[in-house]
Amino acid sequence: MPPSQDMTTALDPGLLDALQHQVAVFARRAEQTRLGGTGQLRNSMDRAAYLLLNRLDQEGPMGVKALAAGMGIDSSTVTRQVAPLVDTGLVKRTSHPEDGRAVVLQLSPRGLARLEEVRSSRRQLMAEVTDGWTQDERESFCSLLTRFNTALSVRQSAHAGHVPVEPAGGVAPESGATA
Repeated sequence: MPPSQDMTTALDPGLLDALQHQVAVFARRAEQTRLGGTGQLRNSMDRAAYLLLNRLDQEGPMGVKALAAGMGIDSSTVTRQVAPLVDTGLVKRTSHPEDGRAVVLQLSPRGLARLEEVRSSRRQLMAEVTDGWTQDERESFCSLLTRFNTALSVRQSAHAGHVPVEPAGGVAPESGATA
């Protein structure tokens, strides 16, 4: 019997069924709204762009390979996803400070301003969705969701034969985020 089946026999199958169902519903709802925020900014930035801009903001300029590794996706995916961000002026390509031959990606001032607009809109959405929750409930949910995302990332990395990357800002690498 495979180890995964041994592990699930000791757990409540009804609870695991409920958990997988709620994760599926969450994924559908998140995709429907794209967790895009409120007002005019709702749905105005796709997930891939948001995750790339957010990582560049948190970690600073970096090359495509480092960005891909930090997000748990391949370099070709990052290259494809970054191209429209460069074209629209949200990200700029600059020379590496130590090796002028190498290129790094950097969040532009326009990109930072746009990211802040989207963050503000998404904060408002999170406030609305969790209206009536206590601060402790929000913190617990965030902690458990972070733990869940980290476990998924570790599992994805193990199956892909990669060593998981340390999350930036307490957020799990965005394994498979190919929006």
